[in-house]
Amino acid sequence: MAAARALPITATLLTGTVALYITLVAFGNITDFGTNQQFVQHVLSMDTTFKDDDLMWRAVESKGLQDAAYIAIIVWETIAALVLILSTFQWFRDDHVRARRTSTLGLLMLMLLFGAGFIAIGGEWFSMWQSEDWNGLDAAMRVFLLSGVVLVVIHLPVDRVGRASGSGADV
Repeated sequence: MAAARALPITATLLTGTVALYITLVAFGNITDFGTNQQFVQHVLSMDTTFKDDDLMWRAVESKGLQDAAYIAIIVWETIAALVLILSTFQWFRDDHVRARRTSTLGLLMLMLLFGAGFIAIGGEWFSMWQSEDWNGLDAAMRVFLLSGVVLVVIHLPVDRVGRASGSGADV
C-alpha cells in the first residue's frame, strides 16, 4: 500500500515546489516592481541586441506598452501561483482527479509563459539571446523544464497497489 501512496505524495511535493517558486517570483515582481520592469523594457526595446536593421523594426519602445506587458506577466504568474497552490491542497486532500486537472492547468500556464512568452517571443522575436546583460533564456528554460517534468509526473498512471497501469483513472 505504501507504493500506492508514493506517486500522490510525489505529485503533492513537486506541485507544491513549483507553486512556492512561482509565488515567490510573482511576489518579488510585485514588491520589487522596478527590477524586472527594467528587464522587460530592455528586452522589448531591443536596446542591448546587435541592432540589426532587419530586426530592429520589431522593437517596442513605448513605455506604456512595455509596462502593460510586464503587468500582464505579473498577473499571469499570480494566477498560475494561485492555481498551483489550490492544486497542492487538492493533492494533499487526496482529491486526485481535481488535483491532476488543476495542476495541469497551472503547469501549462507556466509552460506557456516561459516557453511561448520568454523563450519564443522574448528570445527569438525580440532577440533576447543577443543580449549579454538582459538574457533570461536560461532561467526561462529552467522553469519550462521543471514545469514539464512535474506535468509528466502528475500524469503517471498507477493502480491501487502502486503498479504501473494503463488508465491512471483511479489516482
